[in-house]
Amino acid sequence: MPSQSLADEVASTLRYFDGHSDTLGLFAQPGFLGRAAQALVAPFRTAGITKVAGIEARGFVLATAAALELGVGFIGVRKIGGVLAGEKEEQRTFPDWRGIEDVLRLQRHVVAPDDRVLVVDDWAETGAKAVAARALIELCGGRYGGLSLLVNQLPEDVRATLEPVAFIVRAEDVAGE
Repeated sequence: MPSQSLADEVASTLRYFDGHSDTLGLFAQPGFLGRAAQALVAPFRTAGITKVAGIEARGFVLATAAALELGVGFIGVRKIGGVLAGEKEEQRTFPDWRGIEDVLRLQRHVVAPDDRVLVVDDWAETGAKAVAARALIELCGGRYGGLSLLVNQLPEDVRATLEPVAFIVRAEDVAGE
């Protein structure tokens, strides 16, 4: 389970601007990103993870740190419009917390059949992007290894489809604006 002191730190220092949480601002705090990466990968350290996937954009930051912490490769799951070289798979998401459907893409050649991929993101409200990322990994021939989040707000039914799921703090424990 996540470090209580890190969970308390996220809950007490996460700021809100115009109704939006500033998880990106947490990364500016000295040492936070390293501590977060350690906590995000701790439940998966012995799970045979070979790559960490980050969902654009804040997920790129956390997943890169997590990949460095595990000593494995990083792969980026991009939103439509982002440049990706080579053959790609695409997956439409179900509506997110704003009611928006996205199309996510992943380069086929970055996922090998023996890869076990951990998905990392900053916050999952509905799980729309995480579900699509899992589907992309599997479409590319990899094995889904789990989801690790800074803030978890997943509905229980979606969480069940994404198990194993680890997180630093629950959304209800983070004070809003």
